Amino acid sequence: MHTGTGRTRQDNPEPLVHPGAARRSLAARASRSDSVFKGVSFTAGATTVGIMLAVGLFLTLRASDALQVAGINFLLEQQWSPETHQFGIAAVIFGTFSIAIIAMCVGVPLAVGTALLLSEVVRGPLRSFLVSLVDLMAAVPSVVYGLWGLFFLQAAVIPVSAWISTYFSFIPAFAVEDGTGARLTEASAFTSSAFIAGIVVGLMVVPTQTSVMREAFSQAPIGEREAAFALGSTRWGMIRTVVLPFGRGGMIGGIMLGLGRALGETIAVYLIISPIFTINWEVLKTGTNSVSALIALRYGEASQFGLSALMAAGLVLFLITLAINFTASSIVARSRSGAETS
Repeated sequence: MHTGTGRTRQDNPEPLVHPGAARRSLAARASRSDSVFKGVSFTAGATTVGIMLAVGLFLTLRASDALQVAGINFLLEQQWSPETHQFGIAAVIFGTFSIAIIAMCVGVPLAVGTALLLSEVVRGPLRSFLVSLVDLMAAVPSVVYGLWGLFFLQAAVIPVSAWISTYFSFIPAFAVEDGTGARLTEASAFTSSAFIAGIVVGLMVVPTQTSVMREAFSQAPIGEREAAFALGSTRWGMIRTVVLPFGRGGMIGGIMLGLGRALGETIAVYLIISPIFTINWEVLKTGTNSVSALIALRYGEASQFGLSALMAAGLVLFLITLAINFTASSIVARSRSGAETS
């Protein structure tokens, strides 16, 4: 075919390959180290999933007797008396979520502020020291938090609870009353409450939430940060328009991971609360319960059928925390801070 410049070209040039030569394969061959790493990683992931499924299957099998007897009433009944076949987790589930919600109200603002401090404000050796200090807080045993909350924090929080009850008693959750509707003011009415347990659990989940949020905030693109400053933004303006929107997925993921931890906390809650088996809407008042504390409290004295009932309660908590963690992982993966960017 002739072109306008007088040159000729072929639309389908023949490959310069000798007729008898064998074609070379361009497929990449994995090295032995890559193959070993892939096998170990796959085995570790499969083992983790297998253990999780085994735990769920174990709880389901052990809880089957109690679930067959209780049926749907297991989720609706407040009393816990497996010996008389009158038992359910309505009260303990309510107490579990009330403690967790209070923990999130306490922990999330602290976690967001700490994460922004570490990623956007402090620099140099001070930043490294504070990051290590926050990470070390996650290694403190929960029993230490529980003892601290029982013997120190509770005495300091009781006046705060009384003040909240005095000035915000028009909100039903903050009212502290007896059976006749009269307001209670003595200090004993405010001890071992969901409010105190929630504060302790909230402080426990702060390191986990801070770590997730800090990683998300630190990945905000440098170009967008500099663009915000170039347009005359202040540091807070840059954080508000660049860092926080970019790290929104990490914030939600950290909050939900902290919520999963708060729902399953056992020893600290067990040491602080005064267990009851009725739904207590007054979070400042003495008495609440949680699923994990119920299991720790009744496991040693439970009969065979009582153990099955406790396993059923553990199964419900297992499914709730599993759903929360999966939701958090999917949110982080779909966010800008969790996705791969070019």
